[in-house]
Amino acid sequence: MDFDLEGELARLPAQPGVYIMHDKDDNIIYVGKAKILKNRVRQYFRKNSSHTPKVIAMVSNIAYFEYIVTDSETEALALECNLIKKHRPKYNILLKDDKHYPYIKVTINEDYPRIMKVRKLQKDGAKYYGPYMGEGTIKHTMEIVQKLFKPPTCHRRFPQDIKKGRPCLNYHINNCFAPCTGNVTKAEFRGVFFEICRFLEGNHKELLEALTREMQEASAQLRFERAAVLRDKIRSINDIEERQKIIDTTKQTDRDVIAMARDENTAFCQMFFIRSGKVIGRESYRINNTAQSSDGEIMTDFVKQFYQDCEFIPKEIYTEYELEDKELIEQWLREKRGTKVTVASPKRGEKLKLIQMVKKNACVALDNWRIRALKEREKSTVLENMQKKLGLSSLPRRIEAYDISNIQGADNVGAMVVFENGKPAKRKYRLFKIKSFDGADDYAAMREVIYRRMRRALEEQQEIDAGRLAPPAAKFLPLPDLILLDGGKGHLSVISELMDMLESDIALFGMVKNDKHKTRGLVGKNGEVELMATDSVFKLVEHIQDEVHDTAVGYHRKLHGKIESELDKISGIGEKRRQALLTKFKSIDKIKQADINELEEALDKRSAQAVYNYFHEGESGNV
Repeated sequence: MDFDLEGELARLPAQPGVYIMHDKDDNIIYVGKAKILKNRVRQYFRKNSSHTPKVIAMVSNIAYFEYIVTDSETEALALECNLIKKHRPKYNILLKDDKHYPYIKVTINEDYPRIMKVRKLQKDGAKYYGPYMGEGTIKHTMEIVQKLFKPPTCHRRFPQDIKKGRPCLNYHINNCFAPCTGNVTKAEFRGVFFEICRFLEGNHKELLEALTREMQEASAQLRFERAAVLRDKIRSINDIEERQKIIDTTKQTDRDVIAMARDENTAFCQMFFIRSGKVIGRESYRINNTAQSSDGEIMTDFVKQFYQDCEFIPKEIYTEYELEDKELIEQWLREKRGTKVTVASPKRGEKLKLIQMVKKNACVALDNWRIRALKEREKSTVLENMQKKLGLSSLPRRIEAYDISNIQGADNVGAMVVFENGKPAKRKYRLFKIKSFDGADDYAAMREVIYRRMRRALEEQQEIDAGRLAPPAAKFLPLPDLILLDGGKGHLSVISELMDMLESDIALFGMVKNDKHKTRGLVGKNGEVELMATDSVFKLVEHIQDEVHDTAVGYHRKLHGKIESELDKISGIGEKRRQALLTKFKSIDKIKQADINELEEALDKRSAQAVYNYFHEGESGNV
């Protein structure tokens, strides 16, 4: 498209708004906000301006720009945040996080309140507590609430379900105060939930005083069992108080504290979430594309992106570095919260010590990320070496391995394990019962497993092409880059023929073992591939071979155990007779289908009759 840069720059209005930079392919590469669009956008195209390398690179890729005029700079800030989140432009600092944190909801507005985890705040009269950063934090809190107060967790509705049916297991294991029995009044029911609310609000002192009074009254009335329950609850709350880190015992304000650690092109912002003077959670957030950005710019963009969709805005926000447009951001946050919000960068005293503590945690998060990144690079190096040693056309990012397991030919099963980027992807493992034959034939079993796997992949692809299946729901896609068979040249030959028939060019190798049944290496169509025991590729193959073997054997034992437990129920059938049946018939289904004469070929007449009667009792004509 023809874009008159000078003409468009001349027409820019002297009003607040958002500007959007595009490249030659119409991609949005940068979004910014301006108090005066005319002044801000023109700065990018001034030849003598002292731009950073990042801005110089961005400007060189700008094909054209557009802008949106807003009524205020605050409105421009909100629009900028929305557009960055939607388009994720290349030259904006991007927060690698898009979470909606959970809350605990207590429906205290109902006659019989409930407690639950929710993702969004609503103006429905209920009480909301949080947000809780991370599933572990809210799960732990809910577990504490359940242990201390024992609210119902079933789906019964009160009061209509009172005295309907027997109490559930939770009542019998002392994990519910069981209002369904009818022994709990409405006032007592609501009293429990008021205690839960006080606990979640952090008013432990008030709650402890109320529980102590109730315990003393129960003791005076000789209700010692109730007094003991209250005593244990008081002890538990005191233990929780001791474990929680108290930040401020005098000014119990809701506050977020943010500090940062960074390296060349990545930064980690660490947040501590303080509610009522106590740290209720912490979280670290990775930000990419930070090489040419100042500390203040990174911190500013993080705050804008984090609080854009945040359901809860605290009264105070402490940041390690001064924010650009601090007053504007405070005004924006005040409009979101509905009351005053203070953003500050402490330079001395206890508040600075708090920032320094959060900073240490940010450094730990960055160090942990570096270690993980190093391990990922090591895995990538292993795959590159494997590609080279095996002569593969591409990196084997998805490797599938197969093994067969049986005992004397009985209950043949197959296992498929998946390794992605050098790591086991256990959710993608698949297990197979061999259906096409009985007896010991590992080659035929391996052929059946891989044929069924490839057929399912074809069927799923057809379903996806027809719009009847979403790609993430497919269980056998994508296809692997490399298939490894637990076996030598024989397995390789049989499966190579199958893959040729299926017109598949997936790389195929056998995992061979030495005379001690330990991994020796790989064998391909051109012979054995030499691998040293100290080679990282050898160690990966050894891991894969052990994993697929253990998975196949584990599945076989599980099935075989079920069969043996079924036969154990038959009177007179011990270990020897059970093994005789399995050796002859191979599966429980074959035993069920056998007639008396066939059973007598494996057992004596009395035992054969007992087996037959067990599986055919109740049928017409049988005893």
